[in-house]
Amino acid sequence: MHVNRFHCYHPGVTSRLPGSHFARNLITRRTLIFQLVKRDFHQRYVGSAAGWLWGLIHPLVLLGVYTYIFSVCMKTPTPKDAGTQSYALYLFAGMLPWLLFSDTVLRAAGSIVEQSNLVTKTMFPSEIVPVSIFLSSTISHLLTVILFLAIASARSGHLNPAILLLPAVVLLVGVLAIGIGWVAASLQVYLRDTAQVVTVGMTLWMWITPIMIPEDRIPQAARFLLAINPLFYVVRAYRHMLLGSPMPGWRDLAVASALALSAFILGGLFFRHMKRGFADVL
Repeated sequence: MHVNRFHCYHPGVTSRLPGSHFARNLITRRTLIFQLVKRDFHQRYVGSAAGWLWGLIHPLVLLGVYTYIFSVCMKTPTPKDAGTQSYALYLFAGMLPWLLFSDTVLRAAGSIVEQSNLVTKTMFPSEIVPVSIFLSSTISHLLTVILFLAIASARSGHLNPAILLLPAVVLLVGVLAIGIGWVAASLQVYLRDTAQVVTVGMTLWMWITPIMIPEDRIPQAARFLLAINPLFYVVRAYRHMLLGSPMPGWRDLAVASALALSAFILGGLFFRHMKRGFADVL
């Protein structure tokens, strides 16, 4: 009798472990996730002549515009410890994680509404939609990183061994972006202005992240914003991996990881609560 009670009780305990249901969905629905990623990547470029090359053209155009504005017009200097004398490479390395993060969050915001035909099905795990968007965005991101490495290695003649840390930092970006994406996506179902608010918020977030402007030129009164901005540490980590600039300290990376994980957990709990009414609203 004691054994039977134990076995009856044990599955219930396991199912209540935080994140266990989500983890099981990722494993058991991996084929579905793959199909969603494949469809999302295809739909982004279907019918266009350049196809997936737009994933490279877009960041390169942004790079050219920002380089002209900040380097040519505003004469923004490249920091001495940047690992390169090229402002364009310094800017490019900082833009890469931001583009992955912002693309995931902005597209995730409207993803549940756009996939309403799937979400309203009883057994469909809607929480994997923002995850598939991140994975799809990561494909374009990695192509752009490869382009950057080709350019940087042609200039310097070698690659920084720290590039091996890239998967871990990309995962950190994904954890943060998916957590925020869950909140935005669930709110968009009920408040259709949410996507517009997110767009404005992401614009403000970009300008308080030292991507175009070196961190030492940010006013002292605004420095506290850097301490609570996980993208600040991520951008520094990218520049370390790609250019050899100073790496953020382990304490800084721990803070960034804690902030990202908190966003992921809170976003997941918020999404799980809000999804109960999706079928009624959609």
